[in-house]
Amino acid sequence: MLYHFFNYINQHLDFPGSGLFDFISFRAGMAVLTSLTITLLFGDKLIKFLQKKQVGESIRDLGLDGQMEKAGTPTMGGVIIIAGIIVPTILFADLQNIYIQLMLIATIWLGTIGFIDDYIKVFKKNKKGLAGKFKVIGQIGVGVIVGASMYWSDSITIKSKNYNIDLTTINVKDLDPKKDYVWEETKSLKTTIPFVKNNELDYTWLISWMSPDLKKYSWLVFIPIIVVIVISVSNGANITDGLDGLATGTSAIIGITLAIFAYLSGNLIFSDYLNILYIPNSSELVIFISSFVGACIGFLWYNSYPAKVFMGDTGSLALGGIIAVFAIAIRKELLIPVFCGVFLIENLSVILQVSYFKFTKRKYGEGKRIFLMSPIHHHYQKKGIHESKIVARFWIIGILLAVLSIVTLKLR
Repeated sequence: MLYHFFNYINQHLDFPGSGLFDFISFRAGMAVLTSLTITLLFGDKLIKFLQKKQVGESIRDLGLDGQMEKAGTPTMGGVIIIAGIIVPTILFADLQNIYIQLMLIATIWLGTIGFIDDYIKVFKKNKKGLAGKFKVIGQIGVGVIVGASMYWSDSITIKSKNYNIDLTTINVKDLDPKKDYVWEETKSLKTTIPFVKNNELDYTWLISWMSPDLKKYSWLVFIPIIVVIVISVSNGANITDGLDGLATGTSAIIGITLAIFAYLSGNLIFSDYLNILYIPNSSELVIFISSFVGACIGFLWYNSYPAKVFMGDTGSLALGGIIAVFAIAIRKELLIPVFCGVFLIENLSVILQVSYFKFTKRKYGEGKRIFLMSPIHHHYQKKGIHESKIVARFWIIGILLAVLSIVTLKLR
């Protein structure tokens, strides 16, 4: 809203200072400050409101140190995270941008699903919450919307160099950008493959290799892949949200990484220098992800050990979904196992634990476990490591993975 307002003033009235809103860096900084202000100022009010309404977490005794002390801690705090994301985005981002529209849809959609789940748990006193199938259906809905938009929307394109000479006859260093190639904007399903030279994969290849005529049906492969990514990352964040500050801090680290990727991918000079996909208009996503990071850090003020509030599924499902959709939008979804490595480890620990238990029970008549408890953060709790130390170490791992992800821009 403010972006459009000052853009209009700058174009028609030339008001001093209104041109600042043309700069991504300025609006990103304002988005961070605004989201921090919202979460810090209103977070305490929300906690008091939730306490007054007795919206407390019911704890199942799993024999973990300090676990029962958390009983009654207000939950559904994810509402303040979502507000801290949406309000600055509406104020400072270009709302006509297709990427911003997709991110807002994903945030509200998944946040609503999480809110319904928390509402059933807290107010209806049903510990199971929203049935798992309905959560999955909601996540599928987001995946389909994003996948269909990426495939059919004319506003989502990439720009690549179209050479008008035979590259086999000239040294690449001798190319003259004014004569030898031009930038061409096209619809494409290309994405980035990390650690690989000429690191691009076109999803159409997954079906067109059988016959070039099948290229027009590539959406039958592309959209299901997008759906799987959204479900996996959203659930990964949900599983990670088991210790004070773990999911919040990890998400903030991932958000900073995605902000760097979005800025580079949306800048012609940097993307050309780094030889990565140039995605027109994607730099606007920096505004959204700045709000995301600010909201996570602001919420961490209250969610760090000992937590005064939990985000609940309202926050965790939304955070994971936002990360997934954002990575897809900037064509970095194949890097998710790296920068979302903490989510991946948490997910795999549950899958391995359950699978091994069922296998050994079927084979030996008695189920055995790989970990003392899953997700893996509870395994370390069982080993006697303090909760805050586990969280800090997971953050360190998240930072290392984030650095590795950024290094992949040139490491091929």
